[in-house]
Amino acid sequence: MENFGCRASQADGDAISAGLEALGARPADASIAPDVVVVNTCSVTAEADRDARAYIRRIQRGNPHARIVVTGCYAQRAPDEVAALPGVFAVVGNSHKNQVASIALASRREENLATLANGNSRVAMATSSPHFVPVSSLATAPNFGPERLPGAPAYVLAGDIFAHSDFQLPSLPSSAIERLTESAASHRTRPTLKIQDGCGNRCTFCIIPSTRGNSRSLPKPQVLDSVERFIAAGGQELVLSGINLGRWGRDLAPQLRFEDLLAEIFETTALPRLRISSVEPMDWSDGLIALLRHYGTGRHPRLARHVHMPLQSGSDRVLRHMHRRYRPWHYADRLAKVRAACADAAIGADVMVGFPDETDEEFRESYDFIAAQPLTYLHIFPFSPRPGTPGWELHRLHPVPAAAVRERMTALSDLIQQKNLAFRSAFIGKQLSAVTLVSPQEKSSPAARTPAMGTPAMSDNFISVDIAGNLPPNLLVSLQITGLTPHGLSAAIRGEIPSIA
Repeated sequence: MENFGCRASQADGDAISAGLEALGARPADASIAPDVVVVNTCSVTAEADRDARAYIRRIQRGNPHARIVVTGCYAQRAPDEVAALPGVFAVVGNSHKNQVASIALASRREENLATLANGNSRVAMATSSPHFVPVSSLATAPNFGPERLPGAPAYVLAGDIFAHSDFQLPSLPSSAIERLTESAASHRTRPTLKIQDGCGNRCTFCIIPSTRGNSRSLPKPQVLDSVERFIAAGGQELVLSGINLGRWGRDLAPQLRFEDLLAEIFETTALPRLRISSVEPMDWSDGLIALLRHYGTGRHPRLARHVHMPLQSGSDRVLRHMHRRYRPWHYADRLAKVRAACADAAIGADVMVGFPDETDEEFRESYDFIAAQPLTYLHIFPFSPRPGTPGWELHRLHPVPAAAVRERMTALSDLIQQKNLAFRSAFIGKQLSAVTLVSPQEKSSPAARTPAMGTPAMSDNFISVDIAGNLPPNLLVSLQITGLTPHGLSAAIRGEIPSIA
């Protein structure tokens, strides 16, 4: 199972993996050539598409007998393009993502695929110019099975993503929870609970609404049930994610708000720590900030002191052309309130460089705005024209030279490195709370851990910490910060090491 893209996509991949295991498959370790490879793609940029294509080609060359099933946003956006790649067995759009496991493990009983499809789907044998045929005709389609001949066409299952009003995948599968108790066998001690999908915004640069559909929320009882199961399994930190997370609950009846859900989680469950992923600026309501102030305190804050607030640009004109729903002064006001509520919070932002017709003066305006804000990290990326978006035509008419984009990205990278160093340095000699993680060496080989390696951890305010000593993953620990590392902090355990539940 190979996932590309955001935390919400990672959560989708976990659910697909759980579905495969429920049908009798088992994960292939490094010593086994897999029979099935599921590629869960992203399509937010052209680079994301290229990464997925390169991975598919690499798998096909190294394991030509593997059944490659491609899903995710790229599969939804351009199924015929994906189907033309060598070795691809089936392409399953986000519209039918909950059926990936069944399709990946289908036998030569061709009717399985026809049964899985519905009235909103289009299913085809892809050729150089795919012709989408009725699903009923697949009963006689050749080569649907593990013995599919080399060069035979892929099958495409995709549909109208806007026709879906429900969640397409379970948000926290049981197998992901059970792995929390498997010590070094667990590769993710901070699993993601996806509670929202889709987006109702129409930013000129973004392809995601057309690949994910309208905003859809996981009902509150299911969210609370997943949280309780996570707690029962001994989990310490749970991450809430979505495509437009702050819009959770707006589509439910009765309508609910994101901050109401968080308040109920804290009031009715014993969850040790909750971390929320990206939330749009104007969804950082006073109520949500009040929760950060109340629960982001104490020896072990229950709400991680971590705010990710997408910016994209600090130029008013550029934000207007992007069709973003705020102005720079709105953003600055939200950030000031967050910093006042939680002085030690990590605050990050997404920043796009090279939006069509972005002038040197507008970039300087954006740079100066970022320099003035209490930001501690940035996700900096170049504008990528996506077919079907208004930005595609804007780029054709007003492209920004590649050399200028590189120069601007370097300037922002240098700026945020200075701000991040100052942020981390302020914690030397102080205490932080963190959750221990699985080391990269253990992910590839659990037997590789040695006492001298130390233990990686993530602080509640989003700083990577190297802890002296050999600790198991999934511990909530108090740390004494002892120094700086190239990208984080070093620390020693403060007090007793907590026991494993």
